[in-house]
This record gives sequence, structure tokens and C-alpha cells, in this order.
Amino acid sequence: MNLLKKYLVGAVVGLLPIIGNAESRPNIIFLMSDDQSFYTLGCYGNPDVQTPNLNRLAADGMAFDRHYATTAICMASRATVMSGMFEFKTGCNFMHGDMMEDIWKKSYPMLLREAGYRTGFAGKFGFSIRKNLKSKAIKNLDQYFDVWAGGHGQTSYKTAANEGLKKYVNEYPHSTLAYGAFGRDFIKESVGGEQPFCLSISFKAPHRPATPDPRFDEIYKGKTFTKPGNFGRENGAHFSKQSQADRQYERFHSWNYATKYDQVMATYHQQVYAIDQAVGMIREALQETGADKNTVIIYTADNGYFCGSHGYASKVLPYEEASRVPLIIFDPREKNSGKQLRSGSLSGLCDIAPTLLKLADLPVPDNMDGRDLMELYRDPSAEIHDALPLINVWNEPATHALSVVTKDQKYIYWGYAGDGYAVTEELYHLGKDPLELVNLAANPENSDMLNSMRKKYDRFLDQWKAEAVSYNDYERFGTLFDRKVEWKEKAKLLD
Repeated sequence: MNLLKKYLVGAVVGLLPIIGNAESRPNIIFLMSDDQSFYTLGCYGNPDVQTPNLNRLAADGMAFDRHYATTAICMASRATVMSGMFEFKTGCNFMHGDMMEDIWKKSYPMLLREAGYRTGFAGKFGFSIRKNLKSKAIKNLDQYFDVWAGGHGQTSYKTAANEGLKKYVNEYPHSTLAYGAFGRDFIKESVGGEQPFCLSISFKAPHRPATPDPRFDEIYKGKTFTKPGNFGRENGAHFSKQSQADRQYERFHSWNYATKYDQVMATYHQQVYAIDQAVGMIREALQETGADKNTVIIYTADNGYFCGSHGYASKVLPYEEASRVPLIIFDPREKNSGKQLRSGSLSGLCDIAPTLLKLADLPVPDNMDGRDLMELYRDPSAEIHDALPLINVWNEPATHALSVVTKDQKYIYWGYAGDGYAVTEELYHLGKDPLELVNLAANPENSDMLNSMRKKYDRFLDQWKAEAVSYNDYERFGTLFDRKVEWKEKAKLLD
């Protein structure tokens, strides 16, 4: 065989995995909302809300009840979703810095596109990418996708403000349904081609400023909403003083949860309802094109939302309402589909990227911290994590915390001890106390549980020390979160 023939044969063989699997590999749709509490959906047990399409998606597939954002703020969380890595390895969050391109190149959109998927993105991208620490942020993120209707920063609820959505501005002036229309058209354009597709849509809703689509104004008009059992300041008195040091505490009043709960929640749920309708548009397009038989749909949120629980608002903190998020997966090819099964096993947003790669029959890079969620889909009693970290290194130093959660327990370490604060530990048995109403840390009867959770905490701290990026101010938290280091030593790192 001469050199030219050898080269051509090698090239064809190299393409076989892509060409041969083009029809058998599933299409993938990944949908993510912004600031959505896990209890905003009917399929999560809330009788006050209308979410028919998402309820149907859960009934067709599986809902996950113990799913967490390992960082409960959008920039860091989205970086984790894309990369499959914890925040201290992405090096990406507000007040820290952007993602480096070498990390981005190992993200699920990049790896799927390299493997032959037609990729599309719409909505709030959520973070910036730099080639290196000295370069400026890359402006043309569209270069990384086959079809792009994304936006930098917080984006806008106005369809007209997004260049990639302008053709929908007359019919859908509000962006939520415009994203649904984008998804619908992307599916129709992709079906019948030689490539499987991966569509990612990051809705801006229900992120503030609260701007619901007026076409749905009647949905919750005059509605009275049931407050959760841990609503109000009286149910947060046992929380650490540190947790009160940032805006999550004052916003209970300034965002009117204390005085206008029904009105605030009607607006919030109206925004979620619009997402639900957009999901309906996307599923209808799948059915019309026949792609519904070979398309996996994943729906989740970048972080949760307090909505007045414990007398707090917004997100960020490691408590359930802020860090726990909905997750629904539907894979029409799986035998468990249609059985309305649920998984109570621990999972996190770090699992999204590995799951998408495994669905595409691709190897999961060793750098990823997540696992394959389809293991839980196939066996709801299985476990893929014994624990996950919950991270906050954003904004006020007093609220910086590293926490650890298992399927049934949570340990929070508040290490800031300056300005009149004292080191505080919180321990909750989520299986018995899902509303986090009783801090067990000071009770000697729970010493075994406390020590067990401390060990899991220390394990993640050791990983932080070993694997945190050397830039964007992450290394010092290996000391700040160390339970064995005295405050006077930690304080030097805050000067």
C-alpha cells in the first residue's frame, strides 16, 4: 500500500465513529432556567402552580429529588455545568475571574461539536472566556457553536435586544417564548441532516428584574400561594450570624416577601409558566419532525431561590432553597421511561457534562468531577456520589463558606471570625428535617454524625488544596476553609 492510500484509509477509519453513529447516537436538548427553586413545579409537589409541560416531561422520564448546584450563583454554576468541574477548578465566578480557553475546550459543547454534533446555543451564556490571563475576554462566542442566539452578561427579556432572536420579535417580543421558537426551528433545521444535534437553551427567567410575559397575566391573577413551612425570620433564627451579612438577608424585606408574598410569587411563577410553554413548543417540534424517538431532554436550573424561606431572599447561601434545584431527564430509548419514577439519590450540576458525553458515547475526561446521571435513570436506587461540596466564595467574606451535603445530611462551616463573629458549624438531617429547622451541631448525641460529615468536608478541602486553579484568587481558600487553622492566621489572608 503506497503512502497516499495508507493516509486515505487512515482518514476514513478515523471518521467511522462519527459517521457510523450519526443515526444511532441520540440528539440532546439541555434546558436550564435561572434562579428557579425546586418547589416551583407541580411535579415537585406544589399544587399552587401550573406547569403542565414540565409535569408531563417528568411523567415521561424521571424527576430527581436531591439535585444540587454546587455553587448557587449563576456565573460559577454555569461554568460548572459546561465543564463538569467544581468552581475551584474552573476558576470562574463574579469577583474572581473568567474561564480560560484551555478549560473551555474540554467543555461539553466543544467536545460534542468535535465529535460531530450540530450544536446550538440560545440565552444567557453566563461567563466570559479568555485565551490566557493577560488577554481580553473573547467577544465572538458564536465561533464555538454551529448556531448561536446567546448573549453576554445578564441578557434581556426583550427579544429585540438579542441579535439571534430578532426574527421572532413580532410574534414573541418577550424572550422566553422566543427561545422556545429558536429551539423549535433549530430542531426542524437539524432533523434529516447527517449530524445528531445538541441544543442548549439557558432561559433568563425567572431571574430578576421580574419581567413576566404579559400574555400570561391571567394565569395567577389574584392567586393566594401557600407559604413553605420554614417561611419567615422566626424560622431562620438558628442560622449563623455570618449568613446574615450579605444581601440575601435584607432582601426578605426590600423584595417584599414579608409584605406582598402573593404578588411577588405570582410574578415569579408566571415567569416559570412561560418557560413551561416554551418547553411545550420544543417537544411539539420533536413530535412533528419524528425526532422525539431519539432525543434526550434534560431540564434543570443554575441555582435555587429562597423566596422568603427562613427570612431570606435570592440565592448564594448553602441552604436547601438556594442550592437545591429541579432536575428532569427524559430518554425515550430507556425502559424506565413512562413509569413516573423518581430518584432520591444525590446528584449535582457537575454531573450534566459527563452525562451528555456518555449519552453521545464519548469518554468523560479525567478532570471532570461529575458522574453519569443515566446510572440513576436506569436504577433509581443507585448512588453516584456519597457527598458533594456546596461552595460560596462570592461577595462578603463573612458569608464565604464551604459545605458538604449527602443524600440525608448537610454540614456547613462558617469560618469567618472577625468583626465580632465566631466560628459556627451547622448540621442538618435532611431526611428527617428537610426544611432545615433544627441545627444538630451542638447536640452531643449527634457527635458521630458531625464527625462523619467533618471528614467528608475535609476530603473536599483537600481536593481544593490539591486542584484549585493557581489564579483568580482561589488558592487562599484552602487555608480560609481549613477547620484546623486559627483565625489569626486566616485573618492575614484578608488584609
